[in-house]
Amino acid sequence: QVQLVESGGGLVQPGGSLRLSCAASGFTFSIYAMSWYRQAPGKERELVATITTSGSSTNYPDSVKGQFTISRDNAKNTVYLQMNMLKPEDTAVYYCNAKRTAYAYWGQGTQVTVSS
Repeated sequence: QVQLVESGGGLVQPGGSLRLSCAASGFTFSIYAMSWYRQAPGKERELVATITTSGSSTNYPDSVKGQFTISRDNAKNTVYLQMNMLKPEDTAVYYCNAKRTAYAYWGQGTQVTVSS
């Protein structure tokens, strides 16, 4: 069955870094665009990074541009999110998403907490 399993979340101090991973299985990973979303308490889920199937193109909202970097390894069926200079407002549950035409899959999420 389709699985997206996020890992790498945790508690980090402001200014710190984390690298999230999302391991995919049960579908042809290399033909799906991959994205990371986040959802803070009381807020809507928001897109924070997208990468194309080959990894040749990425896109970020202005809120995280220059701070977050998405990458993928199609040989390992894994997508990553490198997060630097983390701020308390980056605290959220981070979700991995796979999308191709009408098909979309979600992971269960990993908690990132930025606090001193």
